[in-house]
Amino acid sequence: MADLKVTLSGLELDNPIIPASGTFGYGYEFAELYDINVLGSFSFKGTTLEPRFGNPTPRIAETPSGMINAVGMQNPGIDRVITEELPRLKRCFHKKVIANIGGFSVDEYAECCARIDKEDQVGLIEVNVSCPNVHNGCMSFGTDPLGISAVTKAVKAVTSKPVYVKLSPNVTDIVPLAAAAAEAGADGISLINTLLGMRIDLRTKKPVIANKMGGFSGSAILPVALRMVYQVYEAVKLPIIGMGGVSTARDVVEMMLAGATAVEVGAANLVDPWACPKIIADLPGVMAQYGITSLKDIIGGAH
Repeated sequence: MADLKVTLSGLELDNPIIPASGTFGYGYEFAELYDINVLGSFSFKGTTLEPRFGNPTPRIAETPSGMINAVGMQNPGIDRVITEELPRLKRCFHKKVIANIGGFSVDEYAECCARIDKEDQVGLIEVNVSCPNVHNGCMSFGTDPLGISAVTKAVKAVTSKPVYVKLSPNVTDIVPLAAAAAEAGADGISLINTLLGMRIDLRTKKPVIANKMGGFSGSAILPVALRMVYQVYEAVKLPIIGMGGVSTARDVVEMMLAGATAVEVGAANLVDPWACPKIIADLPGVMAQYGITSLKDIIGGAH
């Protein structure tokens, strides 16, 4: 029988499949479609200290084998997530969830993480220093090793749960950024966030989305994500949550061979709401085809 279990910093998951932040809301919308407890976990919508409406519309642009979004971390703020979203989620998801936290200052990251750290439903904190769709926050920290170090140290000082730092691919070299997070005390690394891209409307001769540029995701970016996961696995001795372009069980196995312990699925959820349960159902068959009995055994196997 295929063993799908993996462990992230002491958090055991029934399987490695985790819907990525920003593509799964706070979970309960998808619970109307299927039992979301089949998931390993999920990373809830990027949350900031204060409520955010996000960027002006239009926010979405289609592109071959992917999409561009500039939602801008729309969310109700950390207090309402704790008092409203998590209690509602608890009624339909009975596993530990991953809290994705964004911010506009080191102090804001620390404050949000300190508050969410007290919530028993949260098994792991994913610190987003890589969102390309907000100004003067997130990615401005995530492209600088000193910024990553400062955020990581501040968050680790006020939390007891594992902290995974989510890195940006919009850099020349991903390795120094992962190393900075590791040296500052991160428990793990999440990568990659979206690539920066744009589309132009030929009729108006203007950018399609109001923000001009946004995060490029979808199956087209899988080779970039695999390359960066592979590089980071060789550079730092921390567990990795890999993501970027994953849409099939084969992609999951490939990502784990590159070095990921668990795998987030992002844009595929927006194309097909049942993408994650389908991937989970397909994994045993793919494992059997390639002689894999336990997913734990293949982590980093391509090295």
